[in-house]
Amino acid sequence: MDYTATTIPLWASVPFLLMILSIALMPFIHKHWWEKNYPFVSVALGLLVVLLYLFLFKGYTRLIDTGLEYFSFIVLIGSLFVVAGGILIRIKGATTPWMNAAVLLIGAVLSNLIGTTGASMLLIRPFLRLNKSRFSGYLVVFFIFIVSNCGGVLTPIGDPPLFLGYLKGVPFFWIIGRVWIIWLLVILAIVAVFLVFDFRNRKGLDQPAFEEGRGLRLMGWHNLLFLAVILAAVFLDTPWRELLMIAAAAGSYLSTPRTIHADNAFNFVPIKEVGLLFLGIFATMMPTLDFLETHSASLGLSVPGTYYWATGGLSSFLDNAPTYLSFLSAAMGFTGLNVQEMLVQTPMFVVAISLGAVFFGANTYIGNGPNFMVKSIAEQAGVKCPSFFGYMVRYSIPILLPIFALVWFLFLR
Repeated sequence: MDYTATTIPLWASVPFLLMILSIALMPFIHKHWWEKNYPFVSVALGLLVVLLYLFLFKGYTRLIDTGLEYFSFIVLIGSLFVVAGGILIRIKGATTPWMNAAVLLIGAVLSNLIGTTGASMLLIRPFLRLNKSRFSGYLVVFFIFIVSNCGGVLTPIGDPPLFLGYLKGVPFFWIIGRVWIIWLLVILAIVAVFLVFDFRNRKGLDQPAFEEGRGLRLMGWHNLLFLAVILAAVFLDTPWRELLMIAAAAGSYLSTPRTIHADNAFNFVPIKEVGLLFLGIFATMMPTLDFLETHSASLGLSVPGTYYWATGGLSSFLDNAPTYLSFLSAAMGFTGLNVQEMLVQTPMFVVAISLGAVFFGANTYIGNGPNFMVKSIAEQAGVKCPSFFGYMVRYSIPILLPIFALVWFLFLR
């Protein structure tokens, strides 16, 4: 049969379900086997869906589009990973909950200026060094909550779905004018919970963070120029965007002293793990996104609140950029308006979809690209991070969902 999104059956989403279950369960069932064989599982499940689209669904264009999306995704986070790995931030002073909270708040602001991936890669290593005498998984979790996800909801640079909205016609400063109070509420609420955790875990507090004294020292500062190049390249078209990002990453890696890479414990293992896992995720999620796009009208999506929860629910497990586009298309179909008309006549639909896509990416390790990378860097530094289910059951469900529900109750009902 010839491909249209309406021809994709729900059973084609089984490989995606297997992919998610593998990431969640295999580290429990046989951790050593999974660490050795996850590339083969990811590629095999992804290849199965690719073959379905090639020979059964005839979805050649869909495959090409998804391949380009994955390439753009991995080039962006990979280039930011390399450049941030060449920047060494040394914090002098004593570790305190208030200092940790300050780093998280700075990260929340930076996420809107250099993206959640850029801010995460820039700050995760100094944040870990700051707490080197008291490593704990909750530190990584709250970093992911704030810096890798919720912080970046104010600008199109902050998170990929908002950039796609900008390309679709949402003005650059439109979103910040409507969600800044929500952003402030969410960030302060998460930081408040973090302070409770951090004050309760007093082991290692008041120890020197990295060096005696007070202050901050930045090494490898020339990489800030490469970082600016990457951010500027975001606004270019393919393939110039990716070529410029690759060039910036290569220039950064070759020009950074090896001593800085050594002090940052920099290697390519985290980006390799993210690249291979998300290769399978991007491929296997195609049937789910296609099914969602063509059946969203039958799912009862009629008010902003339902779009918030639906976009958020899917963004917790699917890449949030195509999820954002799918629900934006559904909202346009429901309202009968284009994007520009929706911004005037039904703006809360766009706000709800934007908040759901960005905020809910913090619910799982695979909800947003930086999440798994931060986890991998932390584990390499010796931090015992929660498992896939442990992250959800102990942290995201009891902490984030009530905060997100409060946002819905106050602003989106």
